[in-house]
Amino acid sequence: MAQRSQALGIQTPYNYGTMNPIPAQGTYDFIPGAGMAQGPEPSAPPISGYEGTTFGDGGGKYFPPPPDLVPDRGGNAHPEHTDWSIPAITEDEAQEALVQYAASKCCYSSAPAKDMLFQDLHSFNTYRYRLETFTESRSSLWKTEPYTGEAVDSCLYSTPPLPWDMNVEVPEMFKDSVKRVRVPCTSSVKGCPVCACSGRRPCSTCHGCSREQCWVCNGKGFQFSDQRCSSCGGIGNIMCRTCSGMGTTACTNCKGKGQLLQYIELQVEWKNNVFEHVVDQRTGFPTELFKEVNGKKLFVDEQYMVYPVVDFPDNDINQASRNAVQQHQTRFASTARIVRQRQTIELIFLTKVEYEWRGKSHSYYVYGNEHRVHVEDYPATCCCTII
Repeated sequence: MAQRSQALGIQTPYNYGTMNPIPAQGTYDFIPGAGMAQGPEPSAPPISGYEGTTFGDGGGKYFPPPPDLVPDRGGNAHPEHTDWSIPAITEDEAQEALVQYAASKCCYSSAPAKDMLFQDLHSFNTYRYRLETFTESRSSLWKTEPYTGEAVDSCLYSTPPLPWDMNVEVPEMFKDSVKRVRVPCTSSVKGCPVCACSGRRPCSTCHGCSREQCWVCNGKGFQFSDQRCSSCGGIGNIMCRTCSGMGTTACTNCKGKGQLLQYIELQVEWKNNVFEHVVDQRTGFPTELFKEVNGKKLFVDEQYMVYPVVDFPDNDINQASRNAVQQHQTRFASTARIVRQRQTIELIFLTKVEYEWRGKSHSYYVYGNEHRVHVEDYPATCCCTII
């Protein structure tokens, strides 16, 4: 049997406790297309470089990248900054933003926005620093699928490539992605443990009896008090519709084949890990609103591994960059491959507008490239009644 199995490229089952082949008694005869005798479920064969790989869809075995895949920092240590100029919003832009805001609210009058008298514009423009670290991690899982007689890519033919030796194309940068690849030379055939290699299981409807309760008379044998059921002829049961009276159905685990092809699947996951810091200007503005808007990019630095920013006019940004680069290096370098990094500094527009309307002072904020408006107490609202 062992010779036939090797000729077909099929692994002999192993006992992991002794690393010896399981005795012939009670094993499966792995001949594609032939019937298989019932016996103990064979274990996955040992595959060099993938020891510890488990079955199932849970967390697989992760493989840290080898040292030669950790890139050195390249490019400029301290990129030159070309433009630190800070533009300001105009009164016309501030007024138009409030007009649009009022128009978007069904209960807000546009009168305050159109008839306002400007008192002052306070610019509290702030900065947002972001570091993106695009990483790649690799893990393995044993997978099974119904065996349909195809050629078996066994490790008897060749040595399987190690997890980080497999060439997997990197997808679009800085976007999360997952690819699943079958590892060559890791396949083998085993008997289906669910149906004991028969390809059939007892029907879940009739429990192997081939008949089920009549659905017309609910097993009573009569449709009315004195009329025999026309469906079951009065016996109260009919041939099982699920299994067509056979008492068994095709095994869902092996799709009726009785055999499973097992192999190692390499799961490659790319993830964009983001560190973000917004300088707090202590203006009373709810800073969580900044997540809804974009800013003006003042600085973009993209390399395999970036250097911390050191000469930005606001030292809070310099400190945030140092913390981010160190944090990501410590967190990811030993567990995943850092594919690329990108750091940006954005100017986020934030202006507090003070104005007068009908003899009273009011204020609102304009923020972001989109000129969003934040108002704590709009002076002209009404209550709508829905009937």
